[in-house]
Amino acid sequence: MNEYELNKLLEDQKYLESKIDYYKNNKIITKQIINDEEVKGHLEKANHNLMFVNDNLKKFSDWSIVGCYYVAYHIALALILKKGFSSKNHDATLCLLINYYYMNGLNLEDIELLNKTYLDNEDILFYLESKIERERASYSSQIDFDKKNINNLRLKTVLFVNKCKEILKE
Repeated sequence: MNEYELNKLLEDQKYLESKIDYYKNNKIITKQIINDEEVKGHLEKANHNLMFVNDNLKKFSDWSIVGCYYVAYHIALALILKKGFSSKNHDATLCLLINYYYMNGLNLEDIELLNKTYLDNEDILFYLESKIERERASYSSQIDFDKKNINNLRLKTVLFVNKCKEILKE
């Protein structure tokens, strides 16, 4: 999903709902009974992938980028499962994140309070950025990436994970 599409989803609730309906109608998004063990499994998988990233940062920069994305993706799956959904598509997952954790029609006081725990625009952009970097690392022939950029992505991933863990505690 490009930045234009993301901004449209963030700004236009009807468009967001139409995308979610499309994914539901095509069985890409399905209702699922909330299963705390499965939520826990996604958290464990995210932590496992984060250990992989930390262990391989110096030798395998391309796979570290891929690992960062999958850390964020498993946390995202835990979040949507907590709302009673499963997804078979990265963009569909992102739509659900926006719908349930970003656009809730809340007033300013609510937004200020939830800004400490719920996903904000920067988190959504991080998720999209990590997906783009993962695609570049996975599908290009390049194997060596800028270590400073990868470390920055790793740090953003850790912050994203910590924020999502706080949300899941509530």
